[in-house]
Amino acid sequence: MNYSSLNYNSSTVSFLEAVKKGLAPDRGLYFPEKLPTLSAEFISQISSMSNHELAFHAIHPFIGEDLTEKELKTIIEDTLRFEFPVVPLTNSIASLELFHGPTLAFKDVGARFMARCLAYANQKEKGEKLTILVATSGDTGGAVADGFYEVEGIDVVILYPKGKVSEVQEKQLTTLGKNITALEVAGSFDNCQDMVKTAFIDVELTQHINLTSANSINIARWLAQMFYYFIAYKNRPHPEKELVISVPSGNFGNLCAGIMAQQMGLPIKHFIASTNSNATIPNYLETENYEPQQSIPTISNAMDVSDPSNFIRIQKIFNNDFYKLKKFVSSYSFSDTKTKKALRELYKNTHYIADPHGAVGYLGLQEYFKEVDETNHQGIFLETAHPIKFAPTVEGTLKLKLDIPSRIEDLMKKPKLSIPLKDYKALKKFLLER
Repeated sequence: MNYSSLNYNSSTVSFLEAVKKGLAPDRGLYFPEKLPTLSAEFISQISSMSNHELAFHAIHPFIGEDLTEKELKTIIEDTLRFEFPVVPLTNSIASLELFHGPTLAFKDVGARFMARCLAYANQKEKGEKLTILVATSGDTGGAVADGFYEVEGIDVVILYPKGKVSEVQEKQLTTLGKNITALEVAGSFDNCQDMVKTAFIDVELTQHINLTSANSINIARWLAQMFYYFIAYKNRPHPEKELVISVPSGNFGNLCAGIMAQQMGLPIKHFIASTNSNATIPNYLETENYEPQQSIPTISNAMDVSDPSNFIRIQKIFNNDFYKLKKFVSSYSFSDTKTKKALRELYKNTHYIADPHGAVGYLGLQEYFKEVDETNHQGIFLETAHPIKFAPTVEGTLKLKLDIPSRIEDLMKKPKLSIPLKDYKALKKFLLER
């Protein structure tokens, strides 16, 4: 399997080359040259397969010969070391909990998978020190920090927007030290992401530093997220119903991975891109005009993205056919007021405590079920982070006190280690002086 830039002005590369580069030299995102097809036999056997077996069959066609089957299976086993329970809430709605990993967020899977692929590549090639440069709107930073912590030959530099991540999220990415450095940016996530992209095409930097990215723009992080959808399909509460999945969406890597699985043949009828007040994609699907605005801070801060990088990949999957995209994807935007209302409704009706991102996913399902017969559909929304990561919002909305996991209790006692950063010029100076 080879990968091409979606700016179409760079050479094709193999899987591990694309993982190491992160972004193509022409600043385009890498995309596989062909889409594998799942066999009917494989689909029929999903219910009897383990999570590790499902993940191997999902990702193996994208790897080519860069990893042996044995090495790939080892990486998968080391990546998927926790559970992904599907929790039924009503006859037609369930939650897929993706927060049972080490940093209590869905991004643990992609970060762990990518870290292990890069470690394998570096060990195999005896390469020079690699610097992971990553922007985070919340959960990516902690997941990447944990996934790469003390990995030999790899340094991690994380950019995050000052005052726009939760206290738990900030602690997860600023307390490790060693090979992990956190840069606190005076700006938005979009500013952080733009600085990262600029660094990759800055020749003065790339001549001296071996850079790659661990955002969902990196194919190892992006493709590994397909695993969730195979697990959701296997464990759906009502197999006789048509499956609809609502994905809380910010940078759109998670949704893009699900659509990849669907277009490979996984029987998911429809996707819902559920967003907060940052409504670029809902507006696009309504008007066919892509017009990003300044990002709006919300209580579901990991989705405070106005110009999602991965949306171009979703368009590519559908060969830029707007009407085909609309056939398989709906998108809705919800305010903080509606998000809090959903948190209260879920708790009152089902005793389920969601986080704000999961609540947005739940709202997306409700909105979609206004358009179709709910009784014929199995809706699953992704619960992407543990509610404790957004304790002030959840506790204040539900008027309760959350139990604090012991790992979080210990984390909150650690000192914050971060460096303030103003702009790209300061980032470049910091990286070169290192």
